[in-house]
Amino acid sequence: MINPFEILETINMIEKENLDIRTITMGISLKNCVDPDIDRACEKVYNKITTYAKDLVKVGKDIEKQYGIPIINKRISVTPISHLVDALDEKTTANCVKLAKALDRAAKTVGVNFIGGYSALVHKGFTEGEMALINSIPEALSSTDIVCSSVNVGTTKAGINMDAVKIMGEIIKKAAELTKDSGGFACAKLVVFTNAVEDNPFMAGAFHGEGEGECVINVGVSGPGVVKCALEQVKGEPFDVVADTIKKTAFKITRMGQLVAKEASKRLNVPFGIVDLSLAPTPAVGDSVAYILEEMGLEKCGTHGTTAALALLNDAVKKGGVMASSHVGGLSGAFIPVSEDAGMIAATKCGALSLEKLEAMTCVCSVGLDMIVIPGDTDSSTISAIIADESAIGMVNTKTTAVRIIPAPGKNVGDVVEFGGLLGSGPVMSVKNYSSCEFINRGGRIPAPLQALKN
Repeated sequence: MINPFEILETINMIEKENLDIRTITMGISLKNCVDPDIDRACEKVYNKITTYAKDLVKVGKDIEKQYGIPIINKRISVTPISHLVDALDEKTTANCVKLAKALDRAAKTVGVNFIGGYSALVHKGFTEGEMALINSIPEALSSTDIVCSSVNVGTTKAGINMDAVKIMGEIIKKAAELTKDSGGFACAKLVVFTNAVEDNPFMAGAFHGEGEGECVINVGVSGPGVVKCALEQVKGEPFDVVADTIKKTAFKITRMGQLVAKEASKRLNVPFGIVDLSLAPTPAVGDSVAYILEEMGLEKCGTHGTTAALALLNDAVKKGGVMASSHVGGLSGAFIPVSEDAGMIAATKCGALSLEKLEAMTCVCSVGLDMIVIPGDTDSSTISAIIADESAIGMVNTKTTAVRIIPAPGKNVGDVVEFGGLLGSGPVMSVKNYSSCEFINRGGRIPAPLQALKN
């Protein structure tokens, strides 16, 4: 039986503590859209997306209205587009960009916020189509509005493809330059992964993986403000109590996410996939992962103790979430995107949070270096080296790590780049002045760690 107190508690979470469903993401397989002719392939992609997702936005709004639960984004993820490029007669960057524009046009037709899957998985090597797609990323992202791209360059089983790492540093620089008027905005739609997951509903890294079905509904929940408010009630208590409080709160947040996911699944007649229970912050004051860490007793996020606090938070969120749903997936944990988190922005501006500290924090949280703005004149080899460091963390720790980094053209340390909306504003962070060029130019593959031999 529903407890009236729980109803009031949920209403309070929504109205005062920034609880929301961050995204309903429909995953769509494009495997049957392959065609050697680029125009026919684009037509198939457009028709399939607009057929399957035609009611996605309406259903999201209807659920939001009926249950009073904010659903911030409605999104689509698709099969990595490199699969379609491999089937083309002419595997050119121009044809890749045509596919990107077909995705953009279809996504705008159905009214979603973003579409992800302009992707390639190259952790062990490249096909001709994958190389063409990667080379096309700067033009594709600068000539479309809501297409998101991701490239997986490493796994625990395969090691790290350092040739891909080098290329991605160069691709990020080119993408930034092509969108210099918007602060390098194309890079905000591009993620470099290690151990990418197939059912991630969050952008910019979402794609519909090889092991997924024809179509699926995945939901991403978010509630940093709710967790912070819960911790305010246990100020000064031992960490056992802190962990227990977070678990109970994550349970409630995830149950709400599962309710929305199942309702959307039923109304769209599409199978329910997973709930991703990641704590995804926003630039709104009170909706910050950094503020949760500070509520545990840190004067400022980034000071000594931050990594330990984040480890506790990430683990407790997972433990609470898996008790609430049998279908938890995606990334699930705590995100630390700098430009999208008011507390992270403040910590960066005052010097408490550095790139090196963020890298340490990524060892114990979901994903990795996210929405980091660096000086526009940063060398591509330095960007590649940052990707390599983060990939190594993911490979050795058997976890998903990622880099979404923006070398903002014309900007220097201390400047602030405004992206707007959920992407917020990014303070430009300093990078090391010493070269990594010779290291990156070695190429080849960093071998998989010993634990890759588990079987």
